[in-house]
Amino acid sequence: MTISMLIPVCDYDIIALVYSMKSCIGRIPELAEIIIGNDGSSPEYTAKYKTLEGDGVRVIDSPVNIGRAAIRNRLALEAKGDFLLFIDADTMVPATAEAYLHKWIPVMSYARVACGGVIYHKSPPGDPDKILRWKYGRKKDELKASDRNKRPYQKFSTFNVLFDRTIFSKLRFNEDLRQYGHEDTLMSYQLKKAGIKIHHIDNGLLHEGIESNREFLNKTKLGIENLSKLYDMITDKIGFSATVRMLQIYNILRIFRLTLILAGIYIRYRERMEIKIDSSNPQLWLFRFYKVCLFCTYREIHGRRKILPSINI
Repeated sequence: MTISMLIPVCDYDIIALVYSMKSCIGRIPELAEIIIGNDGSSPEYTAKYKTLEGDGVRVIDSPVNIGRAAIRNRLALEAKGDFLLFIDADTMVPATAEAYLHKWIPVMSYARVACGGVIYHKSPPGDPDKILRWKYGRKKDELKASDRNKRPYQKFSTFNVLFDRTIFSKLRFNEDLRQYGHEDTLMSYQLKKAGIKIHHIDNGLLHEGIESNREFLNKTKLGIENLSKLYDMITDKIGFSATVRMLQIYNILRIFRLTLILAGIYIRYRERMEIKIDSSNPQLWLFRFYKVCLFCTYREIHGRRKILPSINI
């Protein structure tokens, strides 16, 4: 069985990552190829990616940005391996690429979908403006496989994931989700509906692309909006909610008729909350509360589109 490593990227320096992985081609027979999905990058970065081609590395170009879901689907169509290993561009191996890849080889014999996990540097970033993403990642994302396997569908992530290509070809990422956020949530739901187990192993990659507090806040808003839209699209809302912690919280709040109150809190106190979150010492409890209030606000907007039409979220 062979692996195709697939790296979607847009305007990010992946030179060191690819050279590290490329050194294993030929030495690890299971690694068939590395395919870079250049999703509408600038000419400067496109030229850099071209220098990586050869010796088992290919670049698939999209002249315009087609989105996270579409570029991953295109990479899968181009791949030759029996398994598809998707890794995000802003990663790096914590030890050696060889050790990382060797951990995937036995997994192919018993799992059809497996997540390797994410690792963050133990020391906080030198730039205090990036502390929010680091703190949140260390608390929420950096979990041992034993913990992730307790809630395998809720903890599914496309950051570092291995698919049996026959499974992926049947499901694929939903290309209607052009905006950032929760394409992995939808994939997790589809896997659960299809009865396909997700296995989690301890084979994490370092998350190097830490955004600034403001960038992370903006991405959070996009993701929450996408989740609200997804909730409207899904007919089996009970099944979908079982894979998403935010929806479970929302449904409890709705039973107690608290959602409109929390939406009102967001509208009134949004700026104050964002100032405290966008600081050198953000409190994660406040960030979580902010996200719940934001989701309740989007539910009010999406559920009653004639109400609050001009709110700047």
